[in-house]
Amino acid sequence: MLKTDPTYTFPESNHPIVKSLFHHSDQELLTLFQNYPDQGKYFVAIFCRYGMIVQTLIQHSVRSPVQADYLFAQTWQHIFYELRGLDLREGADPTNENTTLQNWLINVTAISLNQAEIPPVESIRYSLQVAPPPLWCYVKQVLDQLEALLRLILLMSQTFHWSETRIAAYLQAEGETISSQEIKSLLQQGYHHLDNNLPEDIKAIYFNDDMKQVSTSINQFLKVSK
Repeated sequence: MLKTDPTYTFPESNHPIVKSLFHHSDQELLTLFQNYPDQGKYFVAIFCRYGMIVQTLIQHSVRSPVQADYLFAQTWQHIFYELRGLDLREGADPTNENTTLQNWLINVTAISLNQAEIPPVESIRYSLQVAPPPLWCYVKQVLDQLEALLRLILLMSQTFHWSETRIAAYLQAEGETISSQEIKSLLQQGYHHLDNNLPEDIKAIYFNDDMKQVSTSINQFLKVSK
């Protein structure tokens, strides 16, 4: 029997920042999202408005709850990047003529279901509760801005639980001249970069502006977001 009960209840929809945007139309939210890329609240509002539809479509098509959650997050990550250039205004794009945001999201979800290569359950560490899709999108965006070496060190530390000494040894074997003390310093630099570059409203919505919680949650996030 297919699983139909929602695994995510969209708690961010109750946050005052998000609730203050409920009066906006879809087009207004889309325009605000595109015009203010340093603010995450508009994407969160779109996610809260249509997330349940996307979730239901995926849950009806994917038998495993773990795989469904993973695909749900992957789909919203794709939506996140595609929304940047989406124009649904009348006459703007003949291929999107008379397409509403809801219909577009349904189409994207259908494509995701048809084309996605979902990993086996045992290899998925993703947790929808720890890393809701909007948070995942913005943390990943910040990670992608890091230098390749710094990003690699962060992921080796949190994803593979390697010590500074082991990371240094691995990188030295790859030709890098680096000490374990330098690894420790780079890790601190990486976390500082994440703290500083996450949109302020995303930190407010998901971490209640608690900087200690931001750091703790980012550590946890990196461990489960794959």
